[in-house]
Amino acid sequence: MRFWLPFEWIIASRFLREGRLQTAFIVGGVAIGVAVIVFMSALLTGLQANFIRRVLSAQAHIQLLPPQEVARALGGDGAQEGAVMQPPLQRLRTIDQWQALVTQIRTMPEVLVVSPSATGSALAVRGDASRAISVIGIDPALYFRIVPVSDKIVAGTPRLTSSDILIGTELAGDLGAGVGDKLRISAASGASNVLTITGVFDLGNKGANQRTTYMALHSAQSLLGFTGGVSSIDVTVKDVYGAEVVAQRITALTGVQADSWIKTNAQFFSAVQAQVTANTAIRFFVALSVAFGIASVLFVSVVQKSKDIGILRAMGISRGQILRVFLLQGGLLGLFGSAVGCALGAAALLAWRGYAIGADGQPIVPVTLQATLFAAALALATVSGLVAAFAPALRAARLDPVVAIRG
Repeated sequence: MRFWLPFEWIIASRFLREGRLQTAFIVGGVAIGVAVIVFMSALLTGLQANFIRRVLSAQAHIQLLPPQEVARALGGDGAQEGAVMQPPLQRLRTIDQWQALVTQIRTMPEVLVVSPSATGSALAVRGDASRAISVIGIDPALYFRIVPVSDKIVAGTPRLTSSDILIGTELAGDLGAGVGDKLRISAASGASNVLTITGVFDLGNKGANQRTTYMALHSAQSLLGFTGGVSSIDVTVKDVYGAEVVAQRITALTGVQADSWIKTNAQFFSAVQAQVTANTAIRFFVALSVAFGIASVLFVSVVQKSKDIGILRAMGISRGQILRVFLLQGGLLGLFGSAVGCALGAAALLAWRGYAIGADGQPIVPVTLQATLFAAALALATVSGLVAAFAPALRAARLDPVVAIRG
């Protein structure tokens, strides 16, 4: 029934069956190692994706800002020795020729969405109550593709016409206002406007819900005195981890200051990179332990099977065939162990999704069963088995048949 099997496969499978207990132990060890790799990799990947989703759900990947005011020298020429440099007051400024910039950035292949906005401080007044707010004037069709404000609406609708405003839940509570009420918004320039609350949102941050308001772009431009200008341009890119590279390209092409989320959230990005490093270290050490386990079992097998190897060599079996027999054993141990380990890892992930639930009914850390992760774990364990088997296989191939039979 097995005439079609190559000679090396027949011998390798027979050796593994004869040492059933050893084979079972090493397959179990490999399975546990692969299960740890699968579970920890999926868990850390889900944790990382969840962190990034939370950070980027309220901000753009890249933000273009107008240049800062340049410091000037007091008491003489700027080159004069001992001149006093006084930091200038930073006024609200707009980005020059922003329409051309938006058109230029949209042509970049890495860019997904470009949304201009007008941002500034103002005072929201309703009756005797007043609160300092941050005004963000947007084009809803573009901005909502960057920050999904419409998904965060808890009352009303995300409609934004020239007479509408969206406010946060904390600000609505402070002012005693709700959907349909009117607010007077006054800017530092003296301009003011009466707007109707069409929606109340919850950004998941108390401070942001107290300060942030959204209105139509042209309404904010008139209120803040920008006269058709914008104070920032928000950009999203295809690869969130490549945002800093794209930001540097935009600065080089346009001369406008471009800050990526990686730069503005440097500590958070460092934490994400630390997680990636930890995940890589876990994989490496688990793979190393799997390799040592397989190598130790195969070394013992070489000693136990030395007489068998000598007889095979005396029958005319080549050194290369003996080498392949033990390499096959290592590969099979890695393959079988990784298959069992993938099943254990998948079961652990399903159990995690079912039992690790937060107070909101959602998983504490969302995890997904990715086929690529299981394929990588299978490949890693199989390759580790082959590499680990090389040294004992080489020793077996070099055995002198006469010495092996006598020994």
